[in-house]
Amino acid sequence: MGYHRGVRALFILDPLERLQLAGDTSYALMLEAAARGWDVWTCQVEHLGLVGDDAIVDAVPTIVMPGTTPAEAFQTESRVEKRLADFDVVLMRKDPPVDVTYLHATWILDHARGKTLLVNDPRGLRELNEHLAVLRFPHLTPPTIVTRSSDRLRAFQREQGGAIVVKPVDGYGGLGIFVVRDGDPNASSILETSTGAGTRWTLAQRYLPEAVQGDKRIVLVDGEPIGAVLRVPASAEARGNLHVGGRPVKSALDEHDRKIIAALAPFLREHGQILVGLDVIGGMLTEINITSPTGIRHIARLEDRNVAAPVLECFERLSRTART
Repeated sequence: MGYHRGVRALFILDPLERLQLAGDTSYALMLEAAARGWDVWTCQVEHLGLVGDDAIVDAVPTIVMPGTTPAEAFQTESRVEKRLADFDVVLMRKDPPVDVTYLHATWILDHARGKTLLVNDPRGLRELNEHLAVLRFPHLTPPTIVTRSSDRLRAFQREQGGAIVVKPVDGYGGLGIFVVRDGDPNASSILETSTGAGTRWTLAQRYLPEAVQGDKRIVLVDGEPIGAVLRVPASAEARGNLHVGGRPVKSALDEHDRKIIAALAPFLREHGQILVGLDVIGGMLTEINITSPTGIRHIARLEDRNVAAPVLECFERLSRTART
């Protein structure tokens, strides 16, 4: 099948010069888009706006090339005011935190619904917290609580056999994640810090010993898996996140993974979440990543295949029916 040339795609990103290209999924998608003859445009959230009910953007035509640094990979032209409706696909790839600025951007993106394909739908980005959304599937997740109380966290630790993982409800990228075990002299301080002495909600889950073997990232496109990568923690590190030293290892889907995917696919489609990363440890779902899921470049290298291609093919297909 030939490429659908003339597709115009807008990537809403962090500044190009800050992208870590070796593992950046946005870069993988932009490279594939360029190879297909798509017109690639880029911007940051601050370049979005409204004129009446029409979402607009000051966007930059961007030439994308293979490279190891942003200076090698991108050539940009002058910024041009465009309507979001001028694009076939608009990808919201701004990294967390999901803060007030991010929230405002999703409200602007709402005005482009029905005029272009939004990846991912801004309503879902607002409604589905990446840590809390998994709790809609309690049979697939480890025992979990959300609380501001250090005392409740200590009680939960006892109930779970002495070891729990605590993380901020609005956390991202492995920041603020702690494993708390019986006998740790820092345990009280960790719990007090995590809850902000009772001022912040903290999520706690039973610690899964399989975490030392790795955290599996499964990448879904429109509910279908396109690959997985196991993120193995470095020595003396509890987190498998690749940017904090985790090591990517080739991985395949197993029966537990397929049950999780089957359960979540209709839910994700209902909320307009097209490009999604699921995090699975020991067959248990721990997180749904919808803001800027990564993993495509690692899977492509480990399996020596073009993982971005089916993603863009899906976008092409969905973009044909996105305008209502």
